Amino acid sequence: MIAMSKPSDAMKLLEKHFDTAFAAPNGIKKLRELILTLAMQGKLVPQDPNDQTARELLKEIAAEKKRLVKERKIKEPKPLPEIKPEEVPCELPKGWEWVRLGTCMLKITDGTHHSPPNSENGDFLYISAKNIKDDGVLLENATYVTKSIHEEIFARCDPEYGDILYIKDGATTGIVTINNLREPFSMLSSVALLKPPKLIFNKFLFFAMKSPLFYSEMRAEMTGVAITRVTLQKMQNAIIPLPPLTEQRRIVAKIDQLMVRCDELEKLRAEHGQKRIAAHTAALNRLLGATEGKTFNATWDFITQNFSELYSVKENVTELRKAILQLAVMGKLVPQDPNDQTAKELLKEIAAEKKRLVKAGKIKAPKPLPDIKPEEVPYDLPKGWEWVRISSVFNTTSGTTFDAALERDRGTFAYVKVGDMNLLGNEQIITMSSRYIDPDKKMMRALIPTGSIIFPKRGGAIATNKKRIVQDPVFVDLNTMAITPMNGVTTEYAYQWLLTIDLATLNTGTSVPQINHKDIDPLPFPLPPLHEQHRIVAMIDQLIALCDELGKHIDAATGKQSTLLNAVIAQV
Repeated sequence: MIAMSKPSDAMKLLEKHFDTAFAAPNGIKKLRELILTLAMQGKLVPQDPNDQTARELLKEIAAEKKRLVKERKIKEPKPLPEIKPEEVPCELPKGWEWVRLGTCMLKITDGTHHSPPNSENGDFLYISAKNIKDDGVLLENATYVTKSIHEEIFARCDPEYGDILYIKDGATTGIVTINNLREPFSMLSSVALLKPPKLIFNKFLFFAMKSPLFYSEMRAEMTGVAITRVTLQKMQNAIIPLPPLTEQRRIVAKIDQLMVRCDELEKLRAEHGQKRIAAHTAALNRLLGATEGKTFNATWDFITQNFSELYSVKENVTELRKAILQLAVMGKLVPQDPNDQTAKELLKEIAAEKKRLVKAGKIKAPKPLPDIKPEEVPYDLPKGWEWVRISSVFNTTSGTTFDAALERDRGTFAYVKVGDMNLLGNEQIITMSSRYIDPDKKMMRALIPTGSIIFPKRGGAIATNKKRIVQDPVFVDLNTMAITPMNGVTTEYAYQWLLTIDLATLNTGTSVPQINHKDIDPLPFPLPPLHEQHRIVAMIDQLIALCDELGKHIDAATGKQSTLLNAVIAQV
């Protein structure tokens, strides 16, 4: 641990590691917090022995409060307990004092505790927590109250230009701002009002209340059940560091200067990230849209030459995963083999198999659908492939509902419901089910066979886009649909294709989202030769494994950057 005897020591180390903060995840956010922490410890600017001390300031503040009480402009403040040594988080420079917030404020109060009638029109603005932002009071979505309601609220809570406003209720507790409105307004009790005396620079108080120390102190013991809140008494008792007034202004000037640098870093980082994502997106789009081998190869060369730069962020790895699947079903992931049996020949075998299963009563005869029109084809396929409708190569099935009395904790077959899909981190349904069924012969018609792919067909679950491979035969509920590939279509290839389809776009429901056979059966499906399906799946597995490794590498790299930044913060 480096001893920081001078503010300049901390600043030199801080300046030296701005780049470290730039590289680390949340590094700039941590840097902002560090700047405020150093400021509140008196390590951001040097002290001037000629400054009036904080102790002398406090005497003048006490005299001012006494005068205002005598003039009946404020109420007589209740005495607050002295600050105990164990409450003090760190030692302060000479000339500073730890002080309770209630001791150094002219007033700490909050708005009305009874939400009054308010509307888009009225006499006076009515402000609540939703309007309080870091850079001031936002009037968007603000409402208004009548003059009589305002006067009643304003008599106790009278915000003026330059006062401090602090959200003290709910999830956004801790947001603090300086009132930038010159017009009077009423407030709800979710916002606290703090009136600093002239001897405390309001912007210094703003930064003190934004500092990690004050934030954690306020959030530590919030009370309430439905809505947690900071009480006014807790705010009165909170302690803040108080420097001499002239040093307050120097501190604020330095914080402003450093925050501008943080803003520049944040902007630079965002621009850098956007350029990297844009370059990657453009490259992937060229890959997906390439109609000639030369274009495809040139683009792939660009990606491989810039691999370490392009795939240093997880957003690009996520897009790479999607592109791998899309290239796979476009026939661009593995080379074609002229010796493979063509998809056209495969279709003849599938049609014969389907006819046999219909005759045996094992599946229903599919309704005839028109041939695929050119305008339905999203992209051209390689030689040997064919566009076919789902109903030509899959058997589509909807789930069923059983009498609740048939459901068991254990049984012969799992009864999978939409909610059960959330129990799994991978694509397979094994025996992860809440209930089971012991079926009779008639019920067996609804059994979904091994190798099928199931997905939600009704309700909000459609938007989750979950698709699962059935590893063991299962029953599924009415909110679930299954597609079972015929011989000649591998489950694994079908699953990878289905991952490229956003089922939510097929929704035909109104108040309740829903997809049905009429939405699934006509879908165009890119059918490769059977051997190529196996090669495609093997290549996908390899490339997705590479994406997994890239993800781990990014996590490790960002972990190192975070560790380095934390070490720097600890030093400072």
